[in-house]
Amino acid sequence: MTGTATPVTPTLPYPTASWGRRVLALFIDWFASSLVASVFLGARALPFGSLLAGVDPRPTDNLWILVVFVVQTAAFTSLGGGSFGKLVTRLRTVRVSPGAPDVRPPDPLRSIARQILVVLVVPPLVFRADRRGLHDLAAGTATVTLETYRHVFRRVG
Repeated sequence: MTGTATPVTPTLPYPTASWGRRVLALFIDWFASSLVASVFLGARALPFGSLLAGVDPRPTDNLWILVVFVVQTAAFTSLGGGSFGKLVTRLRTVRVSPGAPDVRPPDPLRSIARQILVVLVVPPLVFRADRRGLHDLAAGTATVTLETYRHVFRRVG
């Protein structure tokens, strides 16, 4: 009996970043997005800002913070190889391609698609043994430490 084999994404020849650093980067990104949104929305956009300011949050406040989060993380990822939080925690988002490692940061379309999948929450929670979630597999990316990036990717470029 012959059948078509489903393509299998190969495991990476380099290690990916730990979950602790990724979660820390996510919290830093969310806090930074809240700060940026507070410039436009006021104190209620800050974490616990509504409680501290004694005002009721608007239903759209969290949506605007989410929009700032997606735009900020996608822009930083496509321009600098990682979101603000990833850069602070010394992580990088890299392209995964067959053959030699690709030193270019993910393009803007892949970065936006990746971040939209991140905010859906489930794709990052479904992951493979190499710690790449569905968002990474869909965007063709991986998150690595700065040390891995320098060792693997800079000697190629």
